[in-house]
Amino acid sequence: MKRHESIAPLSRDHHRSLILAQLLKKNAPVYRDLPENAKDKAAYAQQQFKEHIEKHFEQEELMLDKVKGIHREIDKLAVEIIHEHRVLRELFKSSGESPVENEKLNNLGNKLEGHIRKEERVLFPLLQQYCTEEKLQEIHRLLH
Repeated sequence: MKRHESIAPLSRDHHRSLILAQLLKKNAPVYRDLPENAKDKAAYAQQQFKEHIEKHFEQEELMLDKVKGIHREIDKLAVEIIHEHRVLRELFKSSGESPVENEKLNNLGNKLEGHIRKEERVLFPLLQQYCTEEKLQEIHRLLH
């Protein structure tokens, strides 16, 4: 489904995070120019979180606040997504703790992927379905 211009930047951000999620999983294929061992993967995950993902979460939470009350399914998803952001923040934080464990990285990768898929497959289509053009433009201004 083509994304409305207002939420397209969030959707584009998800691509980078999906690559990270795959990289963190057990038996991940080698990605060109990306880390291969657990310690380096954890450091890369920390960097991506600090430089991109944390801001992305904040933008999503601002957007979710902006669409509160539009539709009960969106409100229900907003609660789930904000909770998942808290869980993911903790997982990113603990992924950098020594010793770095492949199981922790795998868990983080799976949770991050599931979270992104929920937003892409459920939340964003609902936003496009139930938000007015005016509301979508408010979101656009908020994110830019």
